[in-house]
Amino acid sequence: MRDALTFTDLSKTFAVAKGLLGRAKSQVHAVQPLSMSVEHGETLGIVGESGCGKSTLARMLVGLLPPSTGVIEIDGHPLDPSDRAAFGKKIQYVFQDPISSLNPRKTVRQIMEAPLIHLHGLNSAERAKRIREIFAAVNLREEFLDRYPHEFSGGQAQRIGIARALAADARILILDEPVSALDVSVQAQVLNLLSDLKQQLGLTYLFISHDLAVVEAVSDRVAVLYFGSVVEVGPAEQVFAAPRHPYTKLLANSAPVVGRPLAQPEMRETELPDPLNPPPGCAFCGRCPRRIARCDTERPPLLTQSDGVSIACHNPL
Repeated sequence: MRDALTFTDLSKTFAVAKGLLGRAKSQVHAVQPLSMSVEHGETLGIVGESGCGKSTLARMLVGLLPPSTGVIEIDGHPLDPSDRAAFGKKIQYVFQDPISSLNPRKTVRQIMEAPLIHLHGLNSAERAKRIREIFAAVNLREEFLDRYPHEFSGGQAQRIGIARALAADARILILDEPVSALDVSVQAQVLNLLSDLKQQLGLTYLFISHDLAVVEAVSDRVAVLYFGSVVEVGPAEQVFAAPRHPYTKLLANSAPVVGRPLAQPEMRETELPDPLNPPPGCAFCGRCPRRIARCDTERPPLLTQSDGVSIACHNPL
């Protein structure tokens, strides 16, 4: 069986300064060329600190940003970056802020009908039936359909956002920090809902989050991004229990844990890479306690180990 989602040499570069003739004087490589596959029914967690390229990658995968290079395939079929309808039928986005992601001038019914009209051309009766089915699946009452987004709590609004994604009938969902704006008790409800929907509908998830505990709980595999590149990828339990890349270990040590005193994981004078002038070697070497001479000049390739974990490091743990 072909993988649900495959992207090859996918990258994104932004011009940040232009000369008199409109030519780019400097560029930011937000996402370095990435290649990865996601199996049907899998949840791939994507973690990394702010600015590592997680959301840029997600927006390219759903067609909100055109990639600078690379190919995106769903079920083995390449997608045309300019064909928004093809993306919408195959892959959908659930945003971090549930309320601001919904059009405040439209009722929930109008929001739900949009993908059913523009992507699937359903008539009024067909739309009403499909919306009832989706609302039942996400545990929302039909009376909500004639209200506006500002009338809902964060948890209810996120369920509406999930319902809107399901209305497109896509089988791949990009979940970009889907519970970070919610209370802890509501987070658990939404995560349980996503788990149930995945089993019932055969969905595939890319789950982006800063919360390592949430990612470990919901993911089958985890990809760790740093400075626009994948530095480690493998089974979730294995990656977090015994990280191989020094950056993965830094992330794990930085996450607050009940019963463990807070500690400063890095010195304040730690050197961060300059996105306008990236280092020629490993981007993490300025922060790495295991830095060796070749880290300054050679960018480490992502190599798969015998146990299936892939690491991009010259001197792994």
